[in-house]
Amino acid sequence: MSSAANTSMAPPVAARRPVADARHGQTREDPYAWLRDPNWREAMADPAQLDPAIRSYLTAENDYAAAQMADTEALQATLVAEMRGRIREDDHSVPAPDGPWAYYTRYRTGGQHPLLCRQPRDGGEEQVLLDGDAEAEGSAYFRLGGAAHSPDHRFLAYALDRSGAESFTLQIRDLATGETLTDRIEHGRGDIAWASDSRAFLYTVHDEEHRPRWVYCHRLGDPADADTLVYTETDPGFFLGVDRTESGRYLLIDSHDHTTSEVRYLPADQPTAEPRLIAEREADVEYSVTDHGDAWLILTNADGAEDFMIARAPIGTPNREAWAPLVPERSGRLIEGVLVFEDWLVRQELEDAESRIVIRALATGEEHVIEQPDPCVEVGLVPGMEYRTQTLRFAMSGFAQPSQVFDYDMATRERVLKKTQEIPSGHDPAAYVTRRLMATAADGERIPISLFHRADLTPDATTPLLLYGYGAYGISELPGFSPNRRSLVDRGFVYAVAHVRGGRERGYRWYRQGRQAAKMNTFTDYIACAEALIDAGYTGPGRIAAHGGSAGGMLVGAVLNQRPELFHAALADVPFVDVLNTMLDPSLPLTPPEWPEWGNPIDDPQAYADIAAYSPYDNVAPRPYPHMLVTAGVSDPRVTYWEPAKWVARLRAEGEPPGQLLLRTNMSAGHGGPGGRFQFLEEVALRYAFLLKAFGREGLAPTT
Repeated sequence: MSSAANTSMAPPVAARRPVADARHGQTREDPYAWLRDPNWREAMADPAQLDPAIRSYLTAENDYAAAQMADTEALQATLVAEMRGRIREDDHSVPAPDGPWAYYTRYRTGGQHPLLCRQPRDGGEEQVLLDGDAEAEGSAYFRLGGAAHSPDHRFLAYALDRSGAESFTLQIRDLATGETLTDRIEHGRGDIAWASDSRAFLYTVHDEEHRPRWVYCHRLGDPADADTLVYTETDPGFFLGVDRTESGRYLLIDSHDHTTSEVRYLPADQPTAEPRLIAEREADVEYSVTDHGDAWLILTNADGAEDFMIARAPIGTPNREAWAPLVPERSGRLIEGVLVFEDWLVRQELEDAESRIVIRALATGEEHVIEQPDPCVEVGLVPGMEYRTQTLRFAMSGFAQPSQVFDYDMATRERVLKKTQEIPSGHDPAAYVTRRLMATAADGERIPISLFHRADLTPDATTPLLLYGYGAYGISELPGFSPNRRSLVDRGFVYAVAHVRGGRERGYRWYRQGRQAAKMNTFTDYIACAEALIDAGYTGPGRIAAHGGSAGGMLVGAVLNQRPELFHAALADVPFVDVLNTMLDPSLPLTPPEWPEWGNPIDDPQAYADIAAYSPYDNVAPRPYPHMLVTAGVSDPRVTYWEPAKWVARLRAEGEPPGQLLLRTNMSAGHGGPGGRFQFLEEVALRYAFLLKAFGREGLAPTT
């Protein structure tokens, strides 16, 4: 790195205590298996329970990282101030009308957490329903999860996480009196679906493996242990969720893994009734439902509709044989989501990493697309609370364009701008350039790349470039606005997103070609994008910073093992890097639900070989790794803290040698980092300071 690091402190050295694992005719040694606390469940819920030897090691790594970054403390403070200056501190959402009220969230100046509020729809005094800052007092970690008001507007059910482990406590507030009821439900997932009478709701509960397994009905005033069990999921590979249809007539229970789903329903006025099945689960068939009149509307990839169709089925007989196409599938055009109103069906589509919204008049079948000025933007539906309306709310943003929220009249096709994201310190979209490039993969596939940089920058082989990637679970990474990125871009970085296989940017096949046995495509696509950016003159070899988090952190680890010479630095946020060991352990929270994504190496020797070929932890070798900053969270139920810890320990011991290698573990938070909005900026500032130092730009003032 360009600035002198603190060389007085040696990096921590983790003890090697090899544990052998033999299966499918192969034996592997895991030298750092001891970093997994045998009582990890207790430590996840309460980090104070972490084994002292493990805590000592993680603390030593944190101290080392702090020492190596001590010379950037002033820079980090500058970055936080910059990013905070781009946030309107008393920001608020656009009020969403529902009956006599309009609901919204807002922040107070200096506040870390949101306030849930409402006011009379025709104007009047604000009512604060829940004060997140007040609720957070005294908690090392705090996050407000789901919140839903009852249909009669009398009660608010809300979910609070005070550990970062995503295990929520559900509570209820009487909005007429402001009092919090004695009702209290522990170990909830955080989802809530109210019954029609506003005195009961459905919710889900985790099992010991942190998997949402049960759906209960709670009636206000009853003790939680008297709640009615409505449904139990018996397959450990399926997670549960509850919802309410837009019409309000039905409650839904959704069982799903990453590629298969099954939905049950019950009338919203009978929340303890026996749930009825829409269609039995079938491997690799996904569907979701809502109701309209006498029919179910079903978004599905059944019957070969790989990029999804919308089907229609009678309310009373929704079995697969009754599904009739309403909006047929069109290859390459992925239907991502659906909203239904009394007279309108709205769908969100994605094609070649470009998103759009299509409106359909249910009475006539006439359709139109909402026009957008630039294809290189992200548009998204904003679900409302009213069914009988012709107003749709949607949001739009781009790399250089702050988010805008519109109300759109689906009949007249007129739009009204309700809000533009305010950047108090100033922002000029014309000062930036956005581009769409295409890279060519080894098998001939064309990989989209979205990028932006300052308009006054002429990139060349010396230009630093951050290349972000994810590529998993069918999640599409689109070019939305993030004010934080300007702190890099204004210091001369090019920012790029590689739309690699494993997402759905180019349809469902894009996902299919980036999972299980085809997972290697994700990594080679990313490498092809890096090479294309070099060939196009946006940067040069060894001038790229790789960035990804969670499954995107796996991407970072895999490409660094394959082509480290392309990269000067890397950010791996809570990276899923110990893939083989995790997929071999069905006791971990996400392992059975993840087998459809990665393969089951316990039963399938080919899946074992496929994962072993790319698992970052298992493929560390004596090679010159770039500068790396790796993060973790002790309370993380998604990527357990020991994965990044083991990876860093192995990189230290077996790399040749690594550049600046830092591990920072959040000792009181989970997968998403700190819960407060300004606390999160401190983590972003650390990442950016690391990159600026690595590229010798820590003393560079931003261009304005």
